Amino acid sequence: MGISEGPEFIKGHGTQNDFVVLPDPDGELKLTDAHVRALCDRRRGLGADGVLRVVPTAAVPDAPDSVPADLWFMDYRNADGSLAEMCGNGVRVFARYLVEAGLVTGSEFEIGTRGGVKRVRAHPDGGSTVDMGPARTFGESATTVDGHRFGGLAVDMGNPHLACVTDVEVERLDLTTAPPHDAELFPTGVNVEFVQPIGPDRVRMRVHERGVGETRSCGTGTVAATVAALHADGAATGRRIVEIPGGTVQVEVTAETTLLTGPAELVARGRLDAAWWSAAETA
Repeated sequence: MGISEGPEFIKGHGTQNDFVVLPDPDGELKLTDAHVRALCDRRRGLGADGVLRVVPTAAVPDAPDSVPADLWFMDYRNADGSLAEMCGNGVRVFARYLVEAGLVTGSEFEIGTRGGVKRVRAHPDGGSTVDMGPARTFGESATTVDGHRFGGLAVDMGNPHLACVTDVEVERLDLTTAPPHDAELFPTGVNVEFVQPIGPDRVRMRVHERGVGETRSCGTGTVAATVAALHADGAATGRRIVEIPGGTVQVEVTAETTLLTGPAELVARGRLDAAWWSAAETA
């Protein structure tokens, strides 16, 4: 007896921040929180840090008014099913899918997100440079991990970050549980970055993402980390190479915007089993 076919999927990652991509060109796919949790589960699903639905902006009721209706929209969900405004690694994976599927023409194009329109320049090696938009700092706060208190800079990248520059060896931190945060400053939760300078233009970073846990990388987090590292050096603009557990990216902060450059890989594609998909809708 053959397997009945459900939705198409593609599995990809950007510096090992991994995603399930779900093409939905007609905007008809019913994607529940339970579906997302099942897909991202590394034992009962495909396993991922999040889900990227590829859908026309016109078919997304909560898309920002600033996003043109004719753009492809990155409907991003965290592993727990919650919506997220933006994901820098996800945008690169999303962009690579659009290029390889022939859904965009040329090497420069725009993608709609809940964090606004993001302009992408695709590279021949499959990676890309993403204009992440300006970073906005909105205060300072602190958190505690392993008995260490870490002061940090609050950075808005379309999603909230607390980027903590420290001389503590970040590789030794235990990030199995969410670091505590100021609920008044971060009412919707926060991504927390621990940033260790290891050279004049290089930092090492680990991150705990809201709704996910520790991930191998976080694109918006690497930008927030760069902003915080520059701030700690008394600078508002500049470049940093950011080492994360999943690889290396480059971030440039200008007076007008921020640019993130890094790789993207598509590793598998296929069809979900229709019976599994149906059962996962409410599981």
